[in-house]
Amino acid sequence: MNTYFGLIVIGDEILYGDREDRHQTHFRSLLKEHGRLLHRCWLIPDQQESLVKHLRFSIADQLPVFVCGGIGATPDDLTRSCAAEAFETPLQRHSEAKLMIESQFGEAAYPTRIKMADLPKGCELIPNPHNQIPGFSINHHHFLPGFPEMAWPMAEWVLKQKYPQQENRFTQRSLLVLNTPESALVSLMEDINHQYQGLKMYSLPRFGSQGSIELGLRGDGDIDGAFEQLKQQLTKQKIAFQLSI
Repeated sequence: MNTYFGLIVIGDEILYGDREDRHQTHFRSLLKEHGRLLHRCWLIPDQQESLVKHLRFSIADQLPVFVCGGIGATPDDLTRSCAAEAFETPLQRHSEAKLMIESQFGEAAYPTRIKMADLPKGCELIPNPHNQIPGFSINHHHFLPGFPEMAWPMAEWVLKQKYPQQENRFTQRSLLVLNTPESALVSLMEDINHQYQGLKMYSLPRFGSQGSIELGLRGDGDIDGAFEQLKQQLTKQKIAFQLSI
């Protein structure tokens, strides 16, 4: 059962600052609601070589991935053809998508809108409640429009249909280390990482007069046991800390 998901957001307009990305925050929250976690997020331009390269890496990584943007019908919408190239399958007109687009737009579907029915062979459609132009899924990569108003309900449909709700065992706990350089904590962090599988220690220095460090654990292992071990080791090494942050 996959706990972790990737997110790919495509669009020059985001990279160049014409629009702010809203997907990362939303998908992080949406995935948590379904007991999943966002493992990585990429922002990629509307550029064929870059798109194909990143999609091929993502395919090899074998995580479920949401891909937002670039599935329209204008010349800068390259995602459909790049997905076909990355998955090494031809781009062909999907009969069901064709009917949906014709039903929505009638004669105005031609000659441009109908291009959105040209999809990688073997893909499955993702319904779009906003305007009936579907997204598509292939090999656990789920391709959605860039518009949040369309992409977000479509992503929720994918999660409900393909990834049953699971308990989110991911937790984190932290404390505040006082008057201690980060370098003095490395050995302790390595020891706890080694002892407790499924957990990862992190340190976040807080710059200021006290020079404190938030030291904590994240993951789905025995976090209570690891946190108790952390406190014991800090006490043994006479490193001052406080539990409230």
